[in-house]
Amino acid sequence: MNYDYEQNLISQGYNIICGIDEAGRGSLAGPLVAGAVVLDFEKQDLFEKLNDSKLLSGKKREELCPLIIDQALAWSIGLATNEEIDKHGLAFANKIAMKRAWKHLSIKPDFIVSDYLAKLSFETPFELVIKGDRKIVSVAAASIIAKVFRDRMMLAYHNKYPTYCFDVHKGYGTELHMDRLKILGPCEIHRKSFGPVRARLF
Repeated sequence: MNYDYEQNLISQGYNIICGIDEAGRGSLAGPLVAGAVVLDFEKQDLFEKLNDSKLLSGKKREELCPLIIDQALAWSIGLATNEEIDKHGLAFANKIAMKRAWKHLSIKPDFIVSDYLAKLSFETPFELVIKGDRKIVSVAAASIIAKVFRDRMMLAYHNKYPTYCFDVHKGYGTELHMDRLKILGPCEIHRKSFGPVRARLF
């Protein structure tokens, strides 16, 4: 990917630009995870390898994640738990995760660009861009670290709840997951406010 978007911001006097994106919004279980990344624009060799995490294989994401972390000026992760999603609703929990990722950064950005989420706002100057993870390299980098960290969390949950096969479907509503829900009912990490899970509450 190029960094035309960020170059335009740099020309306007913004030098510390943070990309933010999330992973796990459509899952039936586990947390929603947001990533925040401040790229070093003097290290551009990495950029051409980046893309929306959904367009990359799991292996490729795992290869890119440590490179992003190593070369970024700053990065962080923010979570919203399944309990917070059930309590506050998905949209609000999404904002919670994104703002936590932003606030955990070791370097405070002077501009934030995020994948679009209605009514999301920051105290810092910002822009929300529809499909930003496919257009803007900073957002693509954030999407990759968010997805990798969430997948790793779901693998850890698989060790605790092996019969649900979280290692395979990562909590999404696949045929396998729906079959496990039908037989076992929800476990403690399921989002019980989501219809397919709520229908299986015993």
